[in-house]
Amino acid sequence: MTAPSLSPDLVADAPTPQTHLGRATAMILFSACCFGSIPVIITLATARGARLTDLLAWRYLVASVLLVIVSGGPSVVRQSWQRMGKLLVLGGGGQAAVAIVSLSALAYIPAATLTFLFYSYPAWVAVISAVRGTEPLTVRRAGALLLSLAGLALMIGMPGAGGLHPTGVMLALASALIYAVYIPTIDHLGRGLAPAVTASYASLGAAIILTVMAMATGGLALHFAPSGWVAVAVLAVVCTVLAFLAFLRGLATVGPVRTAIVSTVEPFWAALLGSVVLGQRLGVRTMAGGMLIAAAVVLLQLGHREVVPPPVA
Repeated sequence: MTAPSLSPDLVADAPTPQTHLGRATAMILFSACCFGSIPVIITLATARGARLTDLLAWRYLVASVLLVIVSGGPSVVRQSWQRMGKLLVLGGGGQAAVAIVSLSALAYIPAATLTFLFYSYPAWVAVISAVRGTEPLTVRRAGALLLSLAGLALMIGMPGAGGLHPTGVMLALASALIYAVYIPTIDHLGRGLAPAVTASYASLGAAIILTVMAMATGGLALHFAPSGWVAVAVLAVVCTVLAFLAFLRGLATVGPVRTAIVSTVEPFWAALLGSVVLGQRLGVRTMAGGMLIAAAVVLLQLGHREVVPPPVA
């Protein structure tokens, strides 16, 4: 017997590599927009009376449950107690620190500015790697660092010249530095594990830490305004679980370099959304500085061939 041949119609309808590439790129764009929406959603919810720690605790509590289900349930707990403890404490603690420090800056600077400043973290990764001796500071990386610093200088402005609030700037830059240290840490801890399993531990650890923080500062809120619960649902389901899974699917198809370059849409989406939803003005210096930071990220990734660890939040 001969194998049945495909009809011309079926061949025409079969997905092409270009189709797969387009779908994967769309997934990465979706995840970047989800991550870039977090500061705007937090700003809206806190403006209506919700506490930041409560929002983040519920976000990670809901997301960790969903990620455990998505990752297969039993496979999450089939690890040694020592490894589980490290992932919960270091992975979850790092995730909680990044979230608290970065989003606390929203009390002082606009959402778009926070996102642009936070997105300087690839430059800090290059500096830290050079200092540790794990990766040399090449001409390409030095150029990217200069671009990033120039972008920061444009956005922050000269002292006393009516620039951004220094507290907000310091919090945003501190969160970028924490994330720059967190990336190699979570990459090391998650080796040999499925990304969804690593994300489950990190989210659960962050949920535990943030819940304890909320309980220590007045108790974890159980009664939100309807807008508060909507914010929690969107943060957990859309901005954490769906965004994370879309990022992983896109990464598997297009690779780390293209993924990182496409993801530079995140700060520009945050700027646009903040302008439309919050009415935050997009200053010329903010946009120009953000473009320099994005150019630095692109320049870094064009010369970077290692696997980029996906964000877990």
